[in-house]
Amino acid sequence: MSRRRNYISLPDHARRDFIKWTIGLGAALGLRPWKVFEVQESIVGPAVADSAACSSVNRFVGFVCGNGGHAWNTQLWPHDVQATTAGASFYATGKATAQAVGTGDHKMFLAPDAPKFMGKKMTAFIAGTNNTHTQQPASATTVATGVSMFAAAAALQTASPTLVPAIGIGQTPFGIAAGTPAQASVPTAAGMVDLFNSASSTAGGALANAADAALFEAYYKANLSLHAAASLPTMTSGLATGKVAANLIGKNLASQLKPTADDLTRYGLVAGVPAKISAIGTALITSVKAFSLNLTSHVMMPAFLDDPHGAFQNAATLTSTVQQYGKVLDAFMADCMAIADPMCAGRKIGDNLVMAWSGDTTKDAENPNGWPDGTRNNHNVLYVMSNGFVKAGWFGGIKTAGQLATWDPVSGNDVATGGMTSAALAAPASAAVLFAVAKGDMRRVQDFYRGAALTGITNATNM
Repeated sequence: MSRRRNYISLPDHARRDFIKWTIGLGAALGLRPWKVFEVQESIVGPAVADSAACSSVNRFVGFVCGNGGHAWNTQLWPHDVQATTAGASFYATGKATAQAVGTGDHKMFLAPDAPKFMGKKMTAFIAGTNNTHTQQPASATTVATGVSMFAAAAALQTASPTLVPAIGIGQTPFGIAAGTPAQASVPTAAGMVDLFNSASSTAGGALANAADAALFEAYYKANLSLHAAASLPTMTSGLATGKVAANLIGKNLASQLKPTADDLTRYGLVAGVPAKISAIGTALITSVKAFSLNLTSHVMMPAFLDDPHGAFQNAATLTSTVQQYGKVLDAFMADCMAIADPMCAGRKIGDNLVMAWSGDTTKDAENPNGWPDGTRNNHNVLYVMSNGFVKAGWFGGIKTAGQLATWDPVSGNDVATGGMTSAALAAPASAAVLFAVAKGDMRRVQDFYRGAALTGITNATNM
């Protein structure tokens, strides 16, 4: 007769900590994720290991483009009129191509240098209001009164624990939402490495909490098991130093998270590239490395912040900036699609990733002279790469000269006149992003959003 194993019983909050610390330690020891899951199962049972083995939520990267910088995104994903009308605010008039259109998708023009994202489609929502000249815009990313899309996304992601749940680079509008973890703030992309070192050095505080004896016992046994599993010749000398696990994690992660010379070359971050592009690229390089080790699932970063009123006065600089920006984004997705997802067998990191671009103003799409800050009907735009959970293309937008269309969340149809305002559409647009983060689980989205149905803009699965 087989004998039932006696697993250590952990309360819900302790299970999340246990998963988080064992995955972090396993990454530092150079173990494959499946070995970590085996150790987890042997100590706390298959239920906890299963919940760690394939995340129920997507990772998230949020680009916050303040001080006029959001206008650069229109050069990759322009309004219809902007892409096709001579004299409009677009660097490559008449050269944009249409994105593929599937069931329920809308048309969208892609600039010649827009990132291809390995075939993943883009969505653009008219949403929010013009917030000209702020570096912490939030009008397009408000799910409900007092509820931030960014904070709500991080709250959803607590279902799949990571060492540092949410990271904000610079001054980004993280906001608040029920159940949101604290955001770890760093001044620059380089600070992300130091952040993980700091988190690792203090990790023992949670693990050594005598009041949580079960968690301490489970972690201690997992620690021993993981060290035994890592008894490779290449690991022996490192483990023999006798350093505590937290110090080992800090030492190993520092070297694994820093951009290498090859990384910089692949992203096009060579001599002469503007600092505003390099800042985005280095942040993305470190982000994908952190994702590959399951150290975080949520990164927010500022983008541009440069107020490009004079961009169209120098066509060569305008074009090179757009090209460099597109290359950085494409290189990031290529990296994400080249690395197996440590939290979901058979999938790549890029298959479980959502990205969103928001900002203060997209500037005047029809007038490049001085590129004025004003927008048609005071609208704003929320761009999303949803990995198929949100229908693609422009929802609303400037499709006819001098006229802004909005959209209906229930039907998905554009609305030429009347209907919801751009300001009111921030909530359903932000909720659609949460829908993608939650991998199509509308019930979880409804913890934060109680507005109109999203049937016209979402897909039940990421087709």
